[in-house]
Amino acid sequence: MRIIGIDLAVKSAHKAVIADETGRFVSKVIEFATDVRDLEQLLIQARRQNDQERVKVVMEPTGMAWFPIAAYFARQPNVVSYLVNTQQVADLRRFYKRHAKSDRIDCRLLARLPLINGENIHELVLPSAQSLACQRGCRQLDRLEEEMTALKNRIRAIDRFVWPGLDELVFRDPQAAATRWFRKHWYQPIQVLTTGEERLRQAWRQSGIDPEDPGEWVSALVSLAGRVLALYGTDSRFVDFEQLQSKVLREQAQLVYLEEVSHTLRLKTVRKLYRHIHPSRNLETIKGVGQDGAAVYASGIDNPARFANHRLFRGWHGLVPDSRQSGGSEAKGLHITKAGPDLIKKYAYLDAEVARQWDPQLAALYYDQMVHKGKHHIQAVCTCATHLLDRVLVVLREDKPYELRDVDGRPVSIKQAREIIAERYQVPKEIRERNNKLHRQQRTQRSAEKNEQKKESRRVE
Repeated sequence: MRIIGIDLAVKSAHKAVIADETGRFVSKVIEFATDVRDLEQLLIQARRQNDQERVKVVMEPTGMAWFPIAAYFARQPNVVSYLVNTQQVADLRRFYKRHAKSDRIDCRLLARLPLINGENIHELVLPSAQSLACQRGCRQLDRLEEEMTALKNRIRAIDRFVWPGLDELVFRDPQAAATRWFRKHWYQPIQVLTTGEERLRQAWRQSGIDPEDPGEWVSALVSLAGRVLALYGTDSRFVDFEQLQSKVLREQAQLVYLEEVSHTLRLKTVRKLYRHIHPSRNLETIKGVGQDGAAVYASGIDNPARFANHRLFRGWHGLVPDSRQSGGSEAKGLHITKAGPDLIKKYAYLDAEVARQWDPQLAALYYDQMVHKGKHHIQAVCTCATHLLDRVLVVLREDKPYELRDVDGRPVSIKQAREIIAERYQVPKEIRERNNKLHRQQRTQRSAEKNEQKKESRRVE
């Protein structure tokens, strides 16, 4: 067996080194390009004219430079590729060369990694073209959501200082149709007061934007406009309402555009690809998992057979806590490893928050974490998310609908499941308050205050 460690580059030549099954290097550092001829020569040199010799190729995910090389090796017989976590390489580099880093060092470390940490690296199985396209669509949707959230936050921040009390007294939903209409036409308080309540309500009705909204908020808006002018003054020396309205409208127009792009991408691309790669749509039978989450799981996991067991799958997605044990002691409450795809973990958490309210087994797990183990809400939901992903793997592997069961494994209906959760697994309010972050901070502050008082009393004595 031969191992090829490849340090990928984006602009310059890639570097590779070949090692045997003992980790001894049998070649100098080889420079090559992403070209079929160079890759053929690298493989011939590794096999020593023996076409049947098994070869392992180890790379780091440098941009997408790994993909064409992995695609070439995936078509070659007896070649297995590994795409390793960059943190593993960084840890190994610190061990071998603490104060040095170079392409030459990295490709040597990559060649030795399967011998040192072979149990924790996963064989690279390239997804189908449709799965890869669905992955890209899901990631793009996530980026669009982040951009839209940032825009909403900026718009709301301007609203709060220009119109203090707007979201509490007038518009509960900062992105409702009426709120956007107000920003576009009536953002200047002097204009609102001059127009008056009756004419303003009439203008809203004539717009026809939301016929079901009678405009009861208009009186509160006029009242607030008077308070805003009283606060800033009618001369508006410190606030240019016209310029602020222009800025808000630019942000709002960009938000509307991104919403349209996101909607089109979701319906025309992501869901279409998802239904192609997972035609049974059995993932959606898991409570809490919708089409967006199912698309992320189906495209991200792609081939569930590549995980021999749940331990390997959990190591891949990283939604498990670190482990630190020495002698008779074992650390508790450690952070999750976060080793795997961020989008998988994100949707697993969001879906688990819903699933625990419908699935008795997950509800029991959440209850145990909160009540008996003293975890706060986020920790308990992360535990549920790990078990939710186990269910996702089984459903993908068996391609069968998910069936709700109670804690004893008996099938239950949706109604029975809800009754079981309501009867047995409702976390008491005092437990929830005891475990949340705010109360933990308060307990820490009280403890620190007591310690300071003790120190002060000792000084006085």
